Amino acid sequence: MPTFALPFPAIDPVLVQLGPLAIRWYALAYIAGLVLGWLLARAMVARPALWGGTSPMTPHDLDDALFWATLGVILGGRLGYVLFYNPAYFAANPQDIVAVWKGGMSFHGGLAGTLVALVLFARARGIRVMSLLDVSGVVAPIGLFFGRLANFINGELWGRPADVPWAIVFPHGGPEPRHPSQLYEAALEGLVLFLVMLVVVRLGGLKRPGVAAGIFGIGYGISRITAEFFREPDVQLGYLAFGTTMGMWLSVPLVVAGAGLLLYALKRKPAA
Repeated sequence: MPTFALPFPAIDPVLVQLGPLAIRWYALAYIAGLVLGWLLARAMVARPALWGGTSPMTPHDLDDALFWATLGVILGGRLGYVLFYNPAYFAANPQDIVAVWKGGMSFHGGLAGTLVALVLFARARGIRVMSLLDVSGVVAPIGLFFGRLANFINGELWGRPADVPWAIVFPHGGPEPRHPSQLYEAALEGLVLFLVMLVVVRLGGLKRPGVAAGIFGIGYGISRITAEFFREPDVQLGYLAFGTTMGMWLSVPLVVAGAGLLLYALKRKPAA
C-alpha cells in the first residue's frame, strides 16, 4: 500500500436543498445525459447527408422518443439492479424497490429498458428500428460520462485497493487507498466511446442501419469489462467464478450481440 493517497474531494451529493426537496448531482447527471443526447440526436437527423440522403425520422419524433427513453432508463435501470445485484434484499424489503433516491441503478438494466421502449416507439411511429437504435448508440456515451462522474461525487462504486499515485481513500470504502474506477469508466465508457461513435458517424456509419448500434455494444462491453478489473464488486455479490464480476458477465452478451449486429449490418446494402 502507498504511504500517500489523494484526498477524496468533499463534494456534497446534494447540490441544492429547498426544504424537503433535494436536487442531487446524480439526478442532474441523468438529466444532462438525456438532454444533451437529445440535442445531438436532433442535430444528426437534421442532416440528411449523414443518412444517405433522407433522414429516417424527424426532430419531432425524437422529442417524443426522449420521453420513452427516459422511462426505459429509469424503470429498466432500477429493475435490473433489483434482479441482478440485490434480489435477496429486495425480496425481503419490496417497499424499497421504488426508493430510487437511495441509489441502485444498473446500466445493463437501463439499456434493456431503453431498448424495449425504443423498439415499441419505433414500430408505433413507423420508424426504422435500427436507425433509432443507431442514434441512441451515438448519444448514449454522453449519459454514461455524466453518470460515472456522479458516482464519483457520491463516493460510490469505488475501485479495488491500489498502490498507484492517484489512489483515493473513499469516505465509505475503508482506510485503504483505492482506484478511482468511476473516473476510469467515465473516460472509457464516456469520452473514448463517444469519440469512437463520432468517427463512426463521420465515416458514414449511419447509412448502414445497425452499424452504429453494433459498434456501441462492442465498445461499451469491452470498456466495462476492462474497468471491472479495477472496480470493487458489490459487497453482496463479491467475486464470481474465476475472479470475474457480475458486470463482466452482463457485458459479454453485449459484445457478442454487438458483433453479430455489426456483421449483419455490413452484409446489407446501405439504406436508400
